[in-house]
Amino acid sequence: MTYPKIPSASEISSQFCASIGAAQRKETPYRHWLFKEIFPEPLCTGILTLPIAPPALGRTDGTRNSYNDQRSFITPTLREKFPTCAVLAEALQTPDVARLMAKTCAIAVDGSYLRIEYIQDLDGAWLEPHHDIPEKLFSMVIYLFIGPDAKDWGTDIYDSDKRWVGQSAGDFNSGVIFVPGENTWHGFEPRSIIGVRRLMEINYVAPNWRDRAQLCFPDQPIRTG
Repeated sequence: MTYPKIPSASEISSQFCASIGAAQRKETPYRHWLFKEIFPEPLCTGILTLPIAPPALGRTDGTRNSYNDQRSFITPTLREKFPTCAVLAEALQTPDVARLMAKTCAIAVDGSYLRIEYIQDLDGAWLEPHHDIPEKLFSMVIYLFIGPDAKDWGTDIYDSDKRWVGQSAGDFNSGVIFVPGENTWHGFEPRSIIGVRRLMEINYVAPNWRDRAQLCFPDQPIRTG
């Protein structure tokens, strides 16, 4: 028996599109969209049971680039090895999803590439206030952490002066989307993590993205048609 049962790519893309279509748009401190129930529950189970150990980093320096070699991206290798990774990447590569993201975020996505990172933060991990680079056409974070303290593990949000203004709720299978810009400051203030803070980051990235090893389909650009 294969466990867990993996939903089809069409089931995943259908629920994904329904969630994004119902997302709540906010304008402050910068434009972003809040969504919930983005993945079918069996897919969440499949992600959480992937045999990928969290990197034991200890106290980090507030960036992710400093440990690039220990990060987990859904690459052709992971797609071949793990059916959960394969079907998720297939679903988010579809023209239906591409058209919806282009319309929702008012961005041109044809010719971009799908990038998915599976993040597992342990105690000591934190992120300094930062804004994403423009080569990320949109940034999406999906929260998949559980436990009694998980309510405190949402993303910290800052205004254009990098003053803390709030925190995402961090509800399971919910998340946020924004289009990177100079004012899109966000991070994760140092705080206790008892357990594993699991989340997915999803981007379409520009054709000039340097690290091709991070891409789901390095030879297959996103197409809306």
